[in-house]
Amino acid sequence: MTLTSRKDHPWISWVLRHWVRAALFVFGSIVPLLVFAEFAEDLVEHETFWYDRPVLEGLHAMAREGYDQIMLVLSIIGYGAGIVPFDIAVGLWFAWRRRWMLLGFWAASVGGAAALNVGAKLLFARTRPDLWQSIAPESTYSFPSGHAMGSMAAMAALVVLLWPTRWRWSMVIFGVVFVLGVGLSRAYLGVHYPSDILAGWMASLGWVIGMTTVFWGKLVLEPPADVKGPTTPAAATPH
Repeated sequence: MTLTSRKDHPWISWVLRHWVRAALFVFGSIVPLLVFAEFAEDLVEHETFWYDRPVLEGLHAMAREGYDQIMLVLSIIGYGAGIVPFDIAVGLWFAWRRRWMLLGFWAASVGGAAALNVGAKLLFARTRPDLWQSIAPESTYSFPSGHAMGSMAAMAALVVLLWPTRWRWSMVIFGVVFVLGVGLSRAYLGVHYPSDILAGWMASLGWVIGMTTVFWGKLVLEPPADVKGPTTPAAATPH
């Protein structure tokens, strides 16, 4: 097969024309999901994660009343009282603005990550850590962390949406700090193993980037003319 004929192959031709999209899918979606699969495989085989217990014990040794309050707030806004209503509000705003493609991406990203989390928890049925009595106990399964997946999905989706704007790096910095803070709070409170959090981050990041490649080229924040009003200048008033 000649070089020219190789380039004419449908898959090779597509990759050559869309190499950025293909690279993003491979390294941004497949790689994180493979990392998650490695966590899952070790869990199924009942292997222990050597860092889980030492990290939890180290965080618990740092526990103070002031830290407790900070971590409780981060945990609360990191999912049920923060991320979930925020996700709904953004979706409703897109619907109100009739931005159906953005709504589809947002719903697929955050809603899909939430569905994956519920399914994974039921599938792996990992029990919560019980090294001490938590001040914010949980009764559901542990793997992967819903807080980690929910916060990562929302922040990653926002980064994607804001990437063409001047707010991209501000969103990246805020998103990283927020996601790390929420994940730290769950380990500090003793309701998740660090491996739960790391696996949740990988699963959610891979999922959102995968959705980004599906909606590639369709995520434009600027509303269409029929939504934002007429764009042609008004006729000049005669003097």
